[in-house]
Amino acid sequence: MAVPFLNRSSKREQVISVDLGGRTTKAVCVQRQPDGFVLLGFALMDAPIYEKNLSTELLAEHLRSVCQTLNTKTRSLVLSLSLSESVVRHAELPQVPVSDMRQIVKNNPKNYLQQELPGHVFDCYAIPARAGAKMPDKGKPSGPPKERVLVAGARKQMVDDIQAAVKEAGFIPEAITPGLLGPVNAFELSLPEVFSREVVALVDIGFKSTSICILQEGELVLSRAVGIGGDKMTNGLAEALGISYAEAESIKMGMPTEVQTNLEGLVLPLGRELRASIDYYEHQHDKAVSQVFLSGATSCSEMIVQMLQTELMVECKQWHPISSLRLSLSGEQAGEVESVSPQLTVAIGAATAVL
Repeated sequence: MAVPFLNRSSKREQVISVDLGGRTTKAVCVQRQPDGFVLLGFALMDAPIYEKNLSTELLAEHLRSVCQTLNTKTRSLVLSLSLSESVVRHAELPQVPVSDMRQIVKNNPKNYLQQELPGHVFDCYAIPARAGAKMPDKGKPSGPPKERVLVAGARKQMVDDIQAAVKEAGFIPEAITPGLLGPVNAFELSLPEVFSREVVALVDIGFKSTSICILQEGELVLSRAVGIGGDKMTNGLAEALGISYAEAESIKMGMPTEVQTNLEGLVLPLGRELRASIDYYEHQHDKAVSQVFLSGATSCSEMIVQMLQTELMVECKQWHPISSLRLSLSGEQAGEVESVSPQLTVAIGAATAVL
């Protein structure tokens, strides 16, 4: 389900995938083999500090540091865009080649995406019809045939700058992808039976924002970004308790029972936003979401998962994108990977989608 803005035609056997987060950069090195994918290494590093736009030079320097930490020789790199840097929408477009679809959306984004997006580039993915889906009535012609398409967009200047930074760092930019789709691609590999047969919600709790993707029997039917992330919860705890940000983060993840009342008030707004998205889907499709799968660093808090389950009234659980990968890690990383796995979801999903 990859919808890259830049995707080289030749398949690579190994790739570095970078998820440039608001606070932490997550990166993985993944290799494709005949029997599946192998995780060769991972890195979690502080994201670069900058006041306005991240310069090409600073991003290139950061990418070099990330890849040195991974200690890999591959030069192929894919980078995921944050929720605020990319747009992902469903649209109905004429059945034409993808290159023509891109041009159609570019010429009239408001008509197809309900939003003016000047200076953007777009990519499209034609959604295959599900088995058993109703076909349109051919007895009533209504213009050229159309198909459902997933459209992704991003500012052209940003895409150009990222490509320049990747090249300046000494790497080959294989793809630039919307981070929203990372969990979807990783989930399909990790839990293929659930992916193809059930209606589930994937919730990735990031630093500044949270994404929710609802999958119906293998199809992404609804996606949304919510402007509430782990940072807002931590800041709220720090202000309520009069402690430092670092202390609040430690308490949030390690000793939440001591601040349960404070934490509930901070988690509740996120739960309501996610519940509204689920309610909208269930009303539109007359189907119930059976499970909610959580990823991101904040999902490591069992109490937060339980609070969300209470609010959403649907079973919530953390999942691990590494479950479908073979591991070829050093001793230290082998011992750490399970605990950090939920943070690697976007990076793993982007890597496996382009390999």
